[in-house]
Amino acid sequence: MFEELGFETITAAEVSLYFALGLGVLFGVLSEQTKFCFRSALISADRAQAAGVWAIALLVAVLGTQYFVTTDIISFDDHRFMGNFPIVQIVLGGLAFGAGMVLTRGCVGRLTVLSATGNLRAVTALLIFAVVAHATLKGVLSPLRSAVGNIGPTIDALSLTESFGIALPLVTILVVTGVVIWRSGSSILSLLGGAAIGALVVAGWVGTGFVLYDDFDPITFESIAFTAPWTDSIFWTLASTSVSAKFGVGLVGGVIAGAFLSAAASGRLAWQSFEGPAHFGRFAAGASLMGFGGVLAGGCTTGAGLSGIPSLSILPLIALLAIGVGTWITHRLVNATPSTYEPGAPDTIPHQQPAE
Repeated sequence: MFEELGFETITAAEVSLYFALGLGVLFGVLSEQTKFCFRSALISADRAQAAGVWAIALLVAVLGTQYFVTTDIISFDDHRFMGNFPIVQIVLGGLAFGAGMVLTRGCVGRLTVLSATGNLRAVTALLIFAVVAHATLKGVLSPLRSAVGNIGPTIDALSLTESFGIALPLVTILVVTGVVIWRSGSSILSLLGGAAIGALVVAGWVGTGFVLYDDFDPITFESIAFTAPWTDSIFWTLASTSVSAKFGVGLVGGVIAGAFLSAAASGRLAWQSFEGPAHFGRFAAGASLMGFGGVLAGGCTTGAGLSGIPSLSILPLIALLAIGVGTWITHRLVNATPSTYEPGAPDTIPHQQPAE
């Protein structure tokens, strides 16, 4: 469709940069206002409300994306979500990412938003995350990634629609997310914000897969994500005279700008730092796990989860489930308080983490 738009002096890749910038600004504003975060939806003190916002975002993203798939406007047939993948790598990556998410007290999307508000913990964690992710993709950690990928079988990423038809997956997602939303107690305003975030995912897929599609100058078919965009942003920052800024750079820059504007307008800008060396060590370890795990799992909670599940491929579903398991296990290990055994005493219960 891009050829029909009449652009003569600008390429589809260049337009995608500004398109991603706009998506990022809106995502940053909405995420800052709703405190959108998958970790919060699982283990924070206000996890019911956070889960409601995340669930409605996923529901809108799935329904919207599948509408454009069923009308043949976009297709995931050639997307990496539908390719072969090493199952052990995906699961281990998800577990590592979930563990790191607990240690840094936020998913990568949430940390990106917090970095714009003056949170130096988030800034530090993101820099470590991006460096480790890039090293895992193309640097010193790539041999380890390859070694993990050779463990266990490699299977085809099944499309849920091919296995079960379109109705069953959509009804299942509708019922599950509907129950979460109904029980969340989230305000109407927060739910509307979550729905808008889901719509941005749909816009990303349609924008890159249809509106900006160009046979002579193809761009990557993608939507909102943070693992690859952060590695691209770091690399572009260090070598901008040698590489061009693309979708990922625009997205990250837009999220930071949008979150900053939202926090400034709401009076939530404040410098925050580490409490000490041990606190820094926890965040550094968590960011490293997320960087390594995000690459192995094929994305973060946003890229593989919120944007990936709407493809109705089994790959992002497995990745998100592994991330959830890694989050829960690490949360219990980190927050469990040993107690002296007494007959009839309840088992140790982990404390809920307050949301950042």
